[in-house]
Amino acid sequence: MPLVAPQQVIPAAGALPWRRRKGRLEILLVHRPRYDDWSWAKGKLDPGEDWPAAAVREVFEETGLRVRLGRPLPCSAYLVLSRTGEPATKVTHYWAAEVVDGDGRLENEIDEVRWLEVGPASDLLTYARDRDQLRALVRAEHTGRLATWPLVVIRHAKARPRSSWSGADARRPLDSAGKRRAAELVPLLAAYAPARLVSSPSLRCTDTLAPYAARNGVRVRLREELSEESYEKRPDLALRCLERVLARGAAAAVCSHGPVLPELLDHLRARVADTDDMDTDGTALLRDAARSGIDKGEVLVAHLAGRGADATVVAVERHEV
Repeated sequence: MPLVAPQQVIPAAGALPWRRRKGRLEILLVHRPRYDDWSWAKGKLDPGEDWPAAAVREVFEETGLRVRLGRPLPCSAYLVLSRTGEPATKVTHYWAAEVVDGDGRLENEIDEVRWLEVGPASDLLTYARDRDQLRALVRAEHTGRLATWPLVVIRHAKARPRSSWSGADARRPLDSAGKRRAAELVPLLAAYAPARLVSSPSLRCTDTLAPYAARNGVRVRLREELSEESYEKRPDLALRCLERVLARGAAAAVCSHGPVLPELLDHLRARVADTDDMDTDGTALLRDAARSGIDKGEVLVAHLAGRGADATVVAVERHEV
């Protein structure tokens, strides 16, 4: 292989499904007969696909199991030959994941899967690079922060300009680009499977969540305190709403407005874990998002361990438009 830096990047995504059996941690490995290797369920992104959506899709296609993504794990990057024979870097993003459904049927590329404890899993892995994800997962387990729940924070998608809208601002709808983005959010949100959707009552917010809600049979709960109008008068009410979500400690999505979100993100920043098991610089990501704002239709995911006063942010992701 040439010693020049490859120009092409091949994006891929995967996950490490985990479970506890009789108090012991087990992780799922897959075997590919074509390569006779044991690795993690993973695969290339489809055109226009988000990394998390690809990870969930690949796990399902290879194992028949539907998973919800947890905290991100270290990515891998290594040289391969592209289909044209040119050198390329394959970059694979990984997440810890919990199985939520599925019949366990196998896809053609996979002829066997095994749930194994940490030691046997490490021994069976074919590639040394795959042990990076395993070590990170085990570190999270040892700190009691492997079991997490996602809080998905969304700024509403692009709406019709105020200058071209004569009705009440709260009834201003999404424009065509905003509707496309709302549809694009369905597989991205599904990767984290929020069962509770909390939104400003403004139409541009509720319509941002509507496609995911309809696809998954989830009700959008309207909270006036997340609206721009309420925030301008009583900003403390928006924080109270966030605290109620944290008190539940269950997968949730919150959709609101540009002026409201910075204070919510700053509040989450104060809950970032101050430990070595942080896989991303959550403080910096939340600080930057709070200071510069997030774009319309952008998604920020905070992975939390615990609930209520004990809820701690252990990882943060940003998924831009």
